[in-house]
Amino acid sequence: MKKKQCVLYDRDCIDCGECDMCELNPEKRCDNCMRCVNGDAEYRAVYVDQVIAPEKNTKEKRTNV
Repeated sequence: MKKKQCVLYDRDCIDCGECDMCELNPEKRCDNCMRCVNGDAEYRAVYVDQVIAPEKNTKEKRTNV
């Protein structure tokens, strides 16, 4: 079984939970409140390091909605 890659460090995932922590309050677990990206700022940015495509051997057929 292939191990999951850590999204923060160059290692296998050890389920430490650090990637689930809030960017604004490191003592809070992220609950998708979106306060880190919403606000009255004129411009905000989100950096994407990698896009992982789904497996090609899936039997699901996607349809345009």
